[in-house]
Amino acid sequence: MTTATLERPALRRDAPTTTDSVVTGIGVTAPNGLGTEAWWAATLRGESGIRPVTRFDASRYPVRVAGEVPGFVDEEHLPSRLLPQTDRVTRLSLAAAKEALDGSGSDPSSLPEYGAGVVTASSAGGFEFGQRELQALWSKGGQHVSAYQSFAWFYAVNTGQISIRHGLRGSSGVVVAEQAGGLDAVAHARRQIRKGARLMVTGGVDSALCPWGWAAHLAAGELSRVPDPARAYLPFDAEADGHVVGEGGALFVLENAAAARKRGARAYGAFTGYAATFDGPGTPRLADAARLALADAGVNAGDIDVVFADAAGARAADRAEAEALAALFGPRGVPVTAPKSMTGRLLAGGASLDVAAALLTLRDQVIPPTVGTTEPAADCPVDLVTAPRETAVRHALVLARGRGGFNSAAVLSAV
Repeated sequence: MTTATLERPALRRDAPTTTDSVVTGIGVTAPNGLGTEAWWAATLRGESGIRPVTRFDASRYPVRVAGEVPGFVDEEHLPSRLLPQTDRVTRLSLAAAKEALDGSGSDPSSLPEYGAGVVTASSAGGFEFGQRELQALWSKGGQHVSAYQSFAWFYAVNTGQISIRHGLRGSSGVVVAEQAGGLDAVAHARRQIRKGARLMVTGGVDSALCPWGWAAHLAAGELSRVPDPARAYLPFDAEADGHVVGEGGALFVLENAAAARKRGARAYGAFTGYAATFDGPGTPRLADAARLALADAGVNAGDIDVVFADAAGARAADRAEAEALAALFGPRGVPVTAPKSMTGRLLAGGASLDVAAALLTLRDQVIPPTVGTTEPAADCPVDLVTAPRETAVRHALVLARGRGGFNSAAVLSAV
C-alpha cells in the first residue's frame, strides 16, 4: 500500500455539468493531524488522536479521554487583533479556511463583489469563550465581561469571521444539526453555487472541550466511560460502549465546475448527491436519506464503492446503521469505514472530516481504516475496513446522524 500524495486530476471536459459543484480546496484541523496532508497520512497509518484530556483538569470526571487538536499555536494562525475576540473553535475554523482557500488556488478578490460566500455548520459555537465570560460575570460582575461575548459564543461566528477575513460578501449562513450539519452545510453551499455563486467556503468545525461543554456531553449519557483511549470508541464492535467526543473538522472551497475549469483549477471531486431526513417516532430514516442521495447523484447502490459510516459507537445505533446499509447494499455488500474512530465524534466537524476523507480516497484510490474494532459484531453485517484498502473508487457515500433525529447523506464522485 502506498501513501504517496497523488496529484489532483484536472477536470475532465465531459465530466461535471455547469450545475455541478466541485471541491478545489480542503482545510483540516483534526486530533490526529493539523493540516490536510498531515492528517491524511496519519489516518492511513491508523494513528489515533484520542488521548487523555489536557485542555482542562478532567481527573474528577467519569470520562477523561477526548480527541484534541495537537500542536495548534493560536499566534501562528491568527493576527494578534483577533485573539481577544475569538474562541478556539473560530481559530481552528480560520486556519482551516485559509488552508482550503490557499490550496484551491482561487482568488476571491477577482470575483464579482457578491460572488463568493460562506456556509458553515456548528453545534456548540464558542463554548469555551462563553464559559470564561460567564465565570467573569458571576465572580467579578458585568463590567468584567468582554464586549466580544456578544458574538464570540454564537453559532454563526465562524461564518462571520471567515467572511470578514477573506472578503467573502456573498450569500452566507450557518446550519445547526449536530453531526448531520457537516453535510447539510455543504449541501446549502451547493444550492448557492446553483443559484449563481462562483465560490463558497463551507463545511464544519466544532470544539467544546471545556468544563461547561464537558458537562453537556456527560449529561447526554452517550460518552464511553472506558478509560483506555484505544478501547473507548469501538464502532460496530460487540463491546461498543458509547463514543468519544473530539474537536476540529474540515472546510472546503466549493466552486462551480465550469468556472473552476475555466481558471484551470484541479478538483478533488464533485459533490453530486445529497438528501436529509428526520426520524419519526420509532422510525429511523437514515436508509431513506441514503436512497435519496443516490437518486440525487443519479447513481445506483451498485455504483457506490465505499461508505463512510456515521459510526455512533453505541450498540443499538450501530446495529440500526448496519441494518440500513444491509437493506441498501446487501449484507457486507460494500466496504464500510469509520476513520472518525481515530478522532472521536467531532459534532458538526465529524461529517465534514468524513467528506475530506472521501475526497482523498477518490484522489488516492485507497480507503482509510477503522481502528480499534477488529471484527464487527455479529448483528452488524458490514464489510468493515480495518486496514488501508487499495481499490478502485468512483463514488463514495457519507452518512451522518445528528442528535434529535437528523439524518443526512452525501455522494462524492470522481471528476
